[in-house]
Amino acid sequence: MKHVLIIGFVWPEPKSSAAGSRMLQLINTFQLQNYYITFSSPSSKSNQASDLKSLDIEEQVIALNDSSFDDFITKLQPDIVIFDRFMMEEQFGWRVTACCPNALKILDTEDLHALRKGRQQAYKDQAEFNDTYLFNDVAKREIASIYRCDISLMISEVEIELLTQKFNVPSNLLLYVPFMLDGSLEAHQNKLPAFNERQHIVTIGNFLHEPNYQSVLYLKQTLWPLIKAQLPNAELHIYGAYASQKVTQLHQPKDRFFIKGFAEDVNAVMQQAKICIAPLVFGAGLKGKLVDAMANGTPCAMSSIAAEGMFGAMIPNGFIEDDPDIFVKNIVDLYQNEAYWNEKQQLGYQVLNLRFNKLYFQQQFTDRIKAVTSTLAAHRLYNFTGSMLQHHSMQSTKFMSRWIEEKNKHISNI
Repeated sequence: MKHVLIIGFVWPEPKSSAAGSRMLQLINTFQLQNYYITFSSPSSKSNQASDLKSLDIEEQVIALNDSSFDDFITKLQPDIVIFDRFMMEEQFGWRVTACCPNALKILDTEDLHALRKGRQQAYKDQAEFNDTYLFNDVAKREIASIYRCDISLMISEVEIELLTQKFNVPSNLLLYVPFMLDGSLEAHQNKLPAFNERQHIVTIGNFLHEPNYQSVLYLKQTLWPLIKAQLPNAELHIYGAYASQKVTQLHQPKDRFFIKGFAEDVNAVMQQAKICIAPLVFGAGLKGKLVDAMANGTPCAMSSIAAEGMFGAMIPNGFIEDDPDIFVKNIVDLYQNEAYWNEKQQLGYQVLNLRFNKLYFQQQFTDRIKAVTSTLAAHRLYNFTGSMLQHHSMQSTKFMSRWIEEKNKHISNI
């Protein structure tokens, strides 16, 4: 049986983040192709982590800067190794190459970290985002990781365009694999609460993810005071895992601003709401909250950052706006106008069915794996930059890791 090893940055938490849901979508794709899957991670497992063993997936805790990983992967000899985000490729990529040189190496970027970090710094500086912010140190690390892998999975077409045009990354190293969804059936749509059965405005997102926290601050300080003045009966319900004190202290019932914490059932939360609001001020990748909203018939009020990569040439299931005053005007219209709301709801169903078709992208993914695997030597031969980076830059990572390992042994013996 073919074997896939996934090296996770964290253990998948589909109820906490879109990254967790996407990882399970990738796992499902491999299982449909009869791969045996081992999921490993150096991180601690939270209470929100999926029970992978119930999905017939082997779980393995691994250690950073420890040669025990070499013994583990040498024995395992996987056909494919997936690195969950570039940091895992930096840590373990050289070990995979040394112990399993013929394994296909796939990087799942999740989103383009360099883009998110650059936008975050520009926002902090209150400056316009430009190439100066994009060409940052994270970009150097992340793109080096892309070159060292055989295939890199990109969740957004916008980020593929950025990599190929701004950084001249060869397109044959990249593969567009967005969310892979089952779509929305009419029978399901007809069971959802109608316009008059819903109330209030909702947003959701893991609070460990800085763009989500800053979005809540923006709501608190700028948008919500304007919205609540025009919608005197509406409440803002904010859900998300890992709400620390800096988040919970924003809870203000008298202002109809409610921090609700972890959502056990995101579908129930979305079905009760009239609008999903996502005024992200920086970020990257695709936003799981928008997919959850569309799946539950909830129109969205979005910033351009939130909507990036979601709709392509299709009409969004709500509106996209960055100007605060126009944003507020549009959300009031969407909240009060039933015909407008129903129109946007139907557009959301269309986006789900046409943009993120599960069967189509699963086939694209498996076809690319077969194609690259069958020509792996040639694929790597003509990726000279990747070979060069593997030869030089990974040596520093390798010897730093070896040094840390020896240091840890010395400390343990004291």
